[in-house]
Amino acid sequence: QKGTHEGLMDESEYAWFRDQVGVLVSQFKANQLDKIEINFNEASEVIVRACIVGFELAAYNFLNIYNKISTKISVLNLVLAEDSLAHKINRSFIESSLIEARSTQLARHLVNLPPNEINPATIETMIKKELNFSKQVQAKTLKINIWDHKKLAKENMNLHLAVGRGAEIPPRMVHLKYRPKKTAEKSTKKSTLKPIAFVGKGITFDTGGLDIKPSSGMRLMKKDMGGAAAVLGLAYWAVHTNYERACDFYLALAENSVDAKAMRPSDLYRSRAGFLVEIDNTDAEGRLVLADVMDVAATQKGNDEPEIIVDIATLTGAIKVALGADVIGLFTNDDELATQMQLSGQSVGEWNWRMPLVQKYFGGMSSHFADFKNSADGFGGAITAALFLEKFCRGKKWAHLDIYSWNDRPTGALSTTGGSGQPVQSMIEWLKGQV
Repeated sequence: QKGTHEGLMDESEYAWFRDQVGVLVSQFKANQLDKIEINFNEASEVIVRACIVGFELAAYNFLNIYNKISTKISVLNLVLAEDSLAHKINRSFIESSLIEARSTQLARHLVNLPPNEINPATIETMIKKELNFSKQVQAKTLKINIWDHKKLAKENMNLHLAVGRGAEIPPRMVHLKYRPKKTAEKSTKKSTLKPIAFVGKGITFDTGGLDIKPSSGMRLMKKDMGGAAAVLGLAYWAVHTNYERACDFYLALAENSVDAKAMRPSDLYRSRAGFLVEIDNTDAEGRLVLADVMDVAATQKGNDEPEIIVDIATLTGAIKVALGADVIGLFTNDDELATQMQLSGQSVGEWNWRMPLVQKYFGGMSSHFADFKNSADGFGGAITAALFLEKFCRGKKWAHLDIYSWNDRPTGALSTTGGSGQPVQSMIEWLKGQV
């Protein structure tokens, strides 16, 4: 029910079937099967979609893709039973389900790729040349804008630039502007809805900067671009399903490295939004790149002004301590948005849980030399990080998803350790309700 938490972390029918099919795939692999035939008899659309997604997710193998090796399980033949739903479960339905799975796979694979190959420049190249966006670009439903470090400087995005100062490859922002074609069939409501803006943290590797991480804390930091990977997965889904609402997808890309040019504790940088920020901890870098890019999203004008801003980030270890690896920390300034997102997460088994924005905690980031610092000492680190970001949404409806983005052990449809694709599935489900 609206306004309550009851039932928001139950196992859904969709999630159960997706994960059960995923477990079966490991047996298919062990038996080196070339072809699988699935006969759906009196199954609902929800169950069929769950099985297709589960099969695709579980078939993922990083090394096979990385080494360009074809998998044994290469053909999915779906034998459609003649039942009451057969007319709906057709090839179009199957393809749309596969696109959902592939969008998650894209986010997983980007996180799994090594940091010696993934950096702000190679992500730009991948988007332009490898993600099959050309058809949408030619049709003018998708426009790809790249802001390099010179453009970032011109836009006064000094927080974003500061994070990438120590890296060999300069930072950049990627903006995928998706505008669906208006057709006569679309309702007036759909054509007048303002865009939804997604902003993803894309730290392609995080050493911690001069406040360097210990080796144990640095081991998985190739996943620190999990937010940007998820946003790119959502963009892939939107453009390949002809999603009916305008969306903007922003990737805030940088590498946080150690170098003579790297930002220092006590440095002062003025953000694009005008706030003077003191660097308290160079390892609180994700919120810096997000802050400047969120301001870009929030200040769009006219038909491009967003109704909702959603940032997605592997932001804090504190949220994992609070909620564990499987539950996303959700912070938002809008109650209805919170309920929608929690219900969407529950329905696909990718849970999120609303956390409090305790405003008095912002005092922990007070500074004698700036408007505020980029981190606070003591407890509540996930909350203070969210409060920092809230300063840059300019009062718009805003949600912040603090994700883990990693699967520590094979579970269900995620049959391998590595990138989890969090929170692509739940955000796709949420987007379906926004038209």
